[in-house]
Amino acid sequence: IGGVLSVGSSCSVIYPLIQTARSFPSVYSRATMRNANQHDQTPRLPRFFYHRNVISVARGLLGQRLVSQVDDSRVSGIIVETEAYLGTIDKAAHTYRGCRTARNETMWGPGGNAYVYFVYGMHHCVNVVAGDPEEPVAVLLRALEPDGGTDVMFARRDAARRSIDLCSGPGKLCQALGITLAIDGEDLVGGKMLFIEALRKRSLPTAAIGCGPRVGVNYAEEWQHKPLRFWVQGNRNVTRQKGTRS
Repeated sequence: IGGVLSVGSSCSVIYPLIQTARSFPSVYSRATMRNANQHDQTPRLPRFFYHRNVISVARGLLGQRLVSQVDDSRVSGIIVETEAYLGTIDKAAHTYRGCRTARNETMWGPGGNAYVYFVYGMHHCVNVVAGDPEEPVAVLLRALEPDGGTDVMFARRDAARRSIDLCSGPGKLCQALGITLAIDGEDLVGGKMLFIEALRKRSLPTAAIGCGPRVGVNYAEEWQHKPLRFWVQGNRNVTRQKGTRS
């Protein structure tokens, strides 16, 4: 992962690292355009987008569109909050110290696949695998801004009363989009049930991205304080507004 080992406790340490990572090209190739979704011809994020530093992927996903076509219902939302998990060195990651199980096997595969797991006996969470094979890093999708198929989302989430109740949390967004363990390992570039459309050619400006510690990883000792959660500043769908910093 290169310079990731030097991750500190403030966003000012994270951003210089990101600037040295391979940048996302500003122009899509014709092959990428041909892979556009038939619904509205929006191209999907290309595979090389995912084969990068996991922090760059976490930031680059902000502002892109996650699309689910489970049960032939197109449901989508703009990604507004993510968390990066840095693999074998990260005490909060499922693959810390090289842990490899049937549950997390997808994390050990190539970037561009979906890693779905079940937690607390009630919630699914969806992650985007990044980097290269055998480099078990991933980005947790924490929140979306619903932008399509909200009628289906409300039907799936009886407890939701407002649009911001639909996808403001990793478990909520999986329920709203019908994401279950059946989607674990789905190819986000060429798959049919789950994929990410490219609404932006470059990452959001640094000033538009909030940065702070990840949520619910108090067990991870010093890693609980690492600023590896990223969100779109001012977006109402972000899961935690208090106690954060930009």
